[in-house]
Amino acid sequence: MTTAPSLPAGAGAAPDAAGHATDEALLARVLRVYRPDCRYLRTAVVEETEDGLARARCTFSIPAPFYIHDTGHFNAVEFNLCYNQMMYYAVAKAVKEGIMPPFAEWSLEDYWQRQLPAFLIVDFRSTFAKAMGSHRFHGEITFTRARRYTGGRDRRPMIVADTACRYWDDDGGHCHGEVRLVVTDPPAPAGGAAP
Repeated sequence: MTTAPSLPAGAGAAPDAAGHATDEALLARVLRVYRPDCRYLRTAVVEETEDGLARARCTFSIPAPFYIHDTGHFNAVEFNLCYNQMMYYAVAKAVKEGIMPPFAEWSLEDYWQRQLPAFLIVDFRSTFAKAMGSHRFHGEITFTRARRYTGGRDRRPMIVADTACRYWDDDGGHCHGEVRLVVTDPPAPAGGAAP
């Protein structure tokens, strides 16, 4: 089993102003599906939003691209990879903490079984406002909607989640996007009926 690269001492342990800190064991488990040189998410703090969903504030580091010579700037491929990593962690943490219906009813085992095969991006939009560096930067994902749909005669149940995300560096570079996810084959909710 491959583990995530080690973080600098205390990198994930320091709490934010509200007392939240990265769950380092969970982060390592989430990232183990990636090649070691493609594990860009370094820290992530998840909080419940006012509307009962989830937001994650993250830090990233991309020492060098895995597919091209180093361009020195953050690009669309890296946008997508970093989005996936913070989304996977945010959902895993929401499952663990019992927040953000319909994920709140899942077990972590439900999540691990579905992390790769069931989470699908069905709409992806990104806007690059000002070039930003990729060696160290920040990101945020906010779930703006998450809803379970029951399967009809011709459809299986699914979860549809809308998210907004943004990235920025310490020199004013920034970009943002909106992503819609579909989660296929969600576990049956407690009691067997859809919420």
